[in-house]
Amino acid sequence: MLVYDISKRQTFDHIPRWLEELRGHADKNIVIILIGNKSDLENQRAVSTEDAKEFAQKEGLFFLETSALEATNVEAAFLTVLNEIFNIVNKKNLVAAENQGNDNPATLAGKKIVVPGPAQDIPAKNNMCCRS
Repeated sequence: MLVYDISKRQTFDHIPRWLEELRGHADKNIVIILIGNKSDLENQRAVSTEDAKEFAQKEGLFFLETSALEATNVEAAFLTVLNEIFNIVNKKNLVAAENQGNDNPATLAGKKIVVPGPAQDIPAKNNMCCRS
């Protein structure tokens, strides 16, 4: 996650350098999302949404504006990254199975992972596995 402050242009101007660092030192399949934080400070905006969207599109990044203060789009940002990581891993598993010449779907079996969202209930701690 590359995060800049929408009310401080300088933070956005540093994003290309951070992006270069990420791409130079991370796995080629890294998932990167550009996040304009502090969307609650609209009256102090120094970076337009259009500028950020254009940069993200040019660089092949996901993009969201968030407000950590108001908890706006924070969960969506994490879910976007998680979903894309899942898609990449899933694609790698399919390619690996094809390369082995084994089209047995059992090789792709795994555990179902449920990422709680706003419409899902998270079990209370006392309903989980063990009690002390």
